[in-house]
Amino acid sequence: MRLEQAVKLALSEDVGRGDITSLLSIPASKRFRAEAVARQKGVLCGVRAAELAFKLLDRHCKVRLLMKDGQSIKPGDRVLTAEGGRSLLASERVALNFMQRLSGIATATRACAEILKGSGTEIFDTRKTTPLLREQEKYAVLCGGGRNHRFGLYDAVLVKNNHIDASGWDNVRRAVAAARKRRGVKFIEIEARDLREVRLALSCGPDIILLDNMTPAQVRRAAAAVRAFMGRRPELEISGGVNMRNLRSYAGLGARRISCGALTHSAPALDISLRIK
Repeated sequence: MRLEQAVKLALSEDVGRGDITSLLSIPASKRFRAEAVARQKGVLCGVRAAELAFKLLDRHCKVRLLMKDGQSIKPGDRVLTAEGGRSLLASERVALNFMQRLSGIATATRACAEILKGSGTEIFDTRKTTPLLREQEKYAVLCGGGRNHRFGLYDAVLVKNNHIDASGWDNVRRAVAAARKRRGVKFIEIEARDLREVRLALSCGPDIILLDNMTPAQVRRAAAAVRAFMGRRPELEISGGVNMRNLRSYAGLGARRISCGALTHSAPALDISLRIK
């Protein structure tokens, strides 16, 4: 979903028939200024969404962006200012929800990217995103220094355990061959649960093998198997059971990619507030 459409739906959900508190307590002629201020250290993301939230309810609202997406912020940093009427208070929650949520994702991603820096391994997101906000959350991952995995089921082939269990390896090989002839497929990836499945996946000729819930020692053995393989040598991706506590132990083991669903499904919101001046 595009950003403007997402913000419009969020405003419709929250404002509904009108912000009755502001309508009853603030005169229509009253004009004032508000500023969004960081209350926590992190990486900023979502300022365009906040700007849209203010302007979609009041086209005369004047918004000044003081910082950009991807910038590091600290407590007290002024992110933006907005000048308008009582609609500023109607837009407040939606503007902050987008900034806090997306900044939280960017912050978590930056922390992972810093751990992996210089190791030859990069952090990737997954499809474990908030329904209808995938485009915005994947953008936040980019702002934090991470990489985007496939966007949906339609742009890449990822043969997962359930596909293998449902169809068998012979059908997986046929699927890979068919995908090679299909236009618009970004990459072909096969999931493997152990070294035996790594070898079976290698025989199918994918671009990437996903190492599912493997220990660092198992990852090393899988990387050695790929190096020894005489055919197409795919990239390796680590996924499952990886978190901030053990991320460093998976860096530089021969896998170029680590995918982490927690970037988007578990990142805590960054604290940003709106003050009326």
